[in-house]
Amino acid sequence: MEGLSTIDLVVIAFYLIGIVIYGISKSKRDSSEDYFLGGRTMTWPIVGIALFSANISSSTLVGLASDGFQTNINVFNYEWFAVVILIFFSIFFLPFYLKSKVYTMPEFLERRYDRRSRYYFSFVTIIGNVMVDTAASLYVGSIVLKLLFPETSSTVIIIGLAIAAAAYTIPGGLNSVIQTEVIQAVLLIIGSCLLTYFAFQELGGGWEAMMDKLNVMLDNGDVNFKDRAANGKYIPANSDEVFSLVRPINDEFMPWWGLLTGVPLLGFYFWANNQFMVQRVLGAKDLNHGRWGALFAGLLKLPVIFIMIVPGVLALILFNTLDISNLNYPLPNGEMCANLADCPNLTYPVLLFQLLPTGILGLVVAGLLAAMMSSVSATFNSASTLITMDFVKQLRPEMTSKQLVRAGQIATLVLVILASLWVPFIEKVSDSLWGYLQAVIAFTCPPVVSAFLLGMFWKRATSSGAFISLLIGGAIALFMVLSMVFEISPELNELHFLMKANILFVISVFVHVVISLATKAPDMSQIADYTYKKSLFTEETEELKSLPWYKNYRILSIILLILTALLVGWFW
Repeated sequence: MEGLSTIDLVVIAFYLIGIVIYGISKSKRDSSEDYFLGGRTMTWPIVGIALFSANISSSTLVGLASDGFQTNINVFNYEWFAVVILIFFSIFFLPFYLKSKVYTMPEFLERRYDRRSRYYFSFVTIIGNVMVDTAASLYVGSIVLKLLFPETSSTVIIIGLAIAAAAYTIPGGLNSVIQTEVIQAVLLIIGSCLLTYFAFQELGGGWEAMMDKLNVMLDNGDVNFKDRAANGKYIPANSDEVFSLVRPINDEFMPWWGLLTGVPLLGFYFWANNQFMVQRVLGAKDLNHGRWGALFAGLLKLPVIFIMIVPGVLALILFNTLDISNLNYPLPNGEMCANLADCPNLTYPVLLFQLLPTGILGLVVAGLLAAMMSSVSATFNSASTLITMDFVKQLRPEMTSKQLVRAGQIATLVLVILASLWVPFIEKVSDSLWGYLQAVIAFTCPPVVSAFLLGMFWKRATSSGAFISLLIGGAIALFMVLSMVFEISPELNELHFLMKANILFVISVFVHVVISLATKAPDMSQIADYTYKKSLFTEETEELKSLPWYKNYRILSIILLILTALLVGWFW
C-alpha cells in the first residue's frame, strides 16, 4: 500500500490552511448571540448542510464503511430514520425552541421545569461532548493519519488535529463553524461519490455485478461469520438478505424490534435534544428557514447508503483477503493485522489507498479530515456555549456580552485539552469504536428524551418529576456502564444495548409520571409557552395558506417522506 504523493500532500496542506483562514474570516464575535448562534442569521441551505456535515463525522465515515464490510447494512436505519425524526422535530419542537430564544437545550428544560434539570442535563451534555463526540473524532483522525504518516507520534497527530479544529472555532464562534461546514460537506459528498465510482470501476460492473459476486462469496463461505455462528447469531444467506434493513430477532447488530423502538429513541435525542446538532437550527434567521434547513438535512441523509455504506460492501468483495500487514496496525490483543477481515475499521483508509489516483487521494483525505474537523469544531462550540450560558452566566450575571464571548473562548481551549487527553482511553473502554459510541448514547439519552417528550406533550409533568427521573435514570445508566466494565451482572451485560435503552426509557417515564402525579401541578400560565396545544396547529394552518407549495414545510415534509418510503421499500 503506497503512501501519499507530493501532490496529495500539497492538496491536503492547501486545504487545511485555506479552511482555517476562511473560518477566521467568517467570525462573528461582537456579541454573545453572534458568537454562540451566528447572530441568528443562517439561511436554510446553510442550516441543512451544516446539520449534515456535523452529523457525518470521521467516526461515522469509518464506522459506516466498516459496517458495510461486515454486512451490517441495516446501519442505514439510523440514517433514513433521521428523516422521520427531523420532520417530527420541525413540526413540534423547533417552533418552541426558536420562539423562546434559548441558547441551549438545558436552558429550555429550565424554562419548562426548573434550574435543577438544566444543570443536570448541561453537565451530562458537556461530558458527552468531550468523551463521545470530540474524543471519538480525534481518535479516528489519529488512526487514519497514523497510517498516512507512520513515523509521526500519535500524540502529535491528536494535538495537531485538535489545534486545527480550534484555530477557527475559538476566535470565530458558530458562524465560522457553520460556514466552514458548508465547504467541508460539499467536499465530503464529492469525495464519497468518487470513492464509490472507483470502487465500482475496480469491480468491473454495476449494482448487479456487486450482488452476484456477493452471492458467490456467501455460497463459497468466503465471508468469515465464525463468531456470529458460534453465538447463534443471524447470518445472511444471500445478497438480498445482506441489503435487507429488517433483520430477525437474533441479529447481533440491530434486530427488528430495535428498529421499531431503539432507533427512534436514540435518533430523537441526537436530532431534537443534542446541543451540538440543535444549535445549528437555533442559528436560523426565522422558523421557516429552520424548518427548511432541517428537511434539507434529512434529504441529504438518503444517498448515504450508496456513497458511504456500499463502498464497504465493495471492499468486502475486492479486498477481503488483502494482505495489509505492512500497515503495522495492532489489534486489541496486541497482534498485528494480517488482512482486512481482522480489522474492519481500516476499511475506509484501505479503499482510499487501493483505489484513488494521485491528487484525488489527497482531495478525499482532505475530505476525511474535513469531517473530523467539522465534528470537533461543532462539539467545541456547543460545549463552550453550555459552559458559558448555563454556568458562567448564571454564576456571574453581571458579565457583559463580550466578557461572555471571552469566557466561551477559554472554555473551548480547556475542552481541546480535555478531549485530547481522553483519546488514549477510548480503546481501554471498548474494543469497538462504534460499540463505544452507541453504548454511551444508549445509556445517557433515555432519561433526557423522557423529560423532553413529557414536558412538551403533558401539562401535568412537574419539575420534581423531571429532576428525579433524570437522577434515577442517570444512576441506572451508570450502573449499566459499571456492570460492563466490572462484570457485575452477566445477565444484564448480555442484553442488547438497544434493549437496555428501552428499559431505561420506560423506567424514566414511569418515575416521571408517578412523581408528577404525587406533587403539585405546575402553574399553567408559566408553562403555556413550552407545551404543545392543538390551537397552534390550527393557527399555523392559516398562516401556511398564504405560502406557495414549495415554501410550505408540510408539503415538503410529505414529499420527503414519500422519497424515504420509496428508498426504504427498495431495501426492505
